Amino acid sequence: MRTMIQNRNTPYGDAVLAASRQVWLASLGAAVVSREWAQAEAHNVFRTLVKQGTAVESKAIRMVGDGLEVSFTRANAVWKQTRSTVESTVRQLADTAVTLAQKSIPRSLPKVKLPAMLKSSSTVKTQRAAKKTVAKTKRVLKTRATKTVRRAKRTVRAATKR
Repeated sequence: MRTMIQNRNTPYGDAVLAASRQVWLASLGAAVVSREWAQAEAHNVFRTLVKQGTAVESKAIRMVGDGLEVSFTRANAVWKQTRSTVESTVRQLADTAVTLAQKSIPRSLPKVKLPAMLKSSSTVKTQRAAKKTVAKTKRVLKTRATKTVRRAKRTVRAATKR
């Protein structure tokens, strides 16, 4: 038995079949046209796109390079200023240390007086030993003072060289 739907010929069914066939034919035509276009003109379009991309890339690299150059220039300026500030501060502190050392350590150390009991003592050995001890103490103090002043001067020179 046949159903009634199969026997009917509707104008809409024919139109749908015709439309789908037209879409199919249009897609085949588009494929042929795009194939021909790809063979004939796509290479030129691709080459143009590559040239434009290269130009944009060069411009971007130039802009980044300029930005880096400005950044490096600023960083160098800040570094020089910082270095100058540190050098002057160290120089001032070293000068202060040298001045302080020179003021606190007298140029000639005071003479040490022997106690009266050693002077009146009859033993010459005790007096000689006391004098040697005093002389040795003077030498040690003078050597230490000299070394301290030299160290301070070296520090100043080293700070000014940097």
